Amino acid sequence: MRKLVLVVVIAGLGFGAWKWHARATARATHGEAKLVQNRLWIDHVPKNDRDTFQVFATLSDEGIGIFQATSAWKGGYEAFQYEANGDELRAVYPQTGDKEKLHATARRCNDGGMDYCLELSGSSRGVQKYYSLEGWELDSLADEQAQVRALEH
Repeated sequence: MRKLVLVVVIAGLGFGAWKWHARATARATHGEAKLVQNRLWIDHVPKNDRDTFQVFATLSDEGIGIFQATSAWKGGYEAFQYEANGDELRAVYPQTGDKEKLHATARRCNDGGMDYCLELSGSSRGVQKYYSLEGWELDSLADEQAQVRALEH
């Protein structure tokens, strides 16, 4: 019994070390790629409550993302599941079964008062350019919806 417990503990430590190394390597090699995830991205700040704006967001812990077109009065969205590898997001849209390889390049910028710029290619949804501000980090889809509602008004 002791040997079994020891083997389980060693295996757990090995797995934990492997996961830590994989995350550390991903952070080191994909610093700007990580900027894409867990952040609210919009194509423009809406001018009024009827101005439709595009939203893009991904949540790394859940492996889900969303494309949304919305105003204060009307909107629609499509969620997707994804896996990230550097600047590539391999997306699957469960509603339709569609699959896409999105290429996302995020960087610090100062365009129109925004802190970050995102160029997205390879997607048939949303737009190609998005912007974000410092403080628009996300922990959940509820965060995303709360921030979107704040922008709509």
